Amino acid sequence: MDRPVPAQRRLVVGISGASGVIYGVRVLQLLRNAGVEAHLVMSKTAEITFAYETALKIADVKAAAHAVHDIDDMAASIASGSFPTGGMIVAPCSIRSMSEIATGVTTTLLTRAADVTLKERRRLVLMVRETPLHGGHLRTMAALSDVGAIIAPPVPAFYAKPESIEEMVDHTVGRMLELFEIDVGSVRRWGEDRDLRARPVKR
Repeated sequence: MDRPVPAQRRLVVGISGASGVIYGVRVLQLLRNAGVEAHLVMSKTAEITFAYETALKIADVKAAAHAVHDIDDMAASIASGSFPTGGMIVAPCSIRSMSEIATGVTTTLLTRAADVTLKERRRLVLMVRETPLHGGHLRTMAALSDVGAIIAPPVPAFYAKPESIEEMVDHTVGRMLELFEIDVGSVRRWGEDRDLRARPVKR
């Protein structure tokens, strides 16, 4: 009999159709490198976005995960609170997915899994990818924060002096995974990396 995977070594990864699907791919790749079991659920719109934004094949994206669940499979393991996980990250998270999660009226496995994460009091991180935001968006985010979700838009950290888009993505993803106490070694830390402190400009 296989030994059960500790909950903290298993994470659900959702990729919705918002711009920025590369964040979801890097989450999967870095989790695999860290030895964390990743369960992927990806929306149909996300598959279309991959074609617009990357040269990646969907088969390659799925291959980066330990398990892949169909977006319409409401009988999947991640749809149940009895399936132990360390939480879920949605990277990126569309406004539509965010809104479904906030109301609890879920129509796909992605939003159902996120709702399960909240009801089980596990960590849910939503990398909401939209700007500008109107009042309805902001109120929905506040409502999600009130019930335990972490709203974490993918904002680049320029103090890390990234030299490429890849470095910017890795730093952002690394910071998101640290919310689950997973260190993938891609974060340049203020106060630890001495070369991050630029000399002040003389006025």
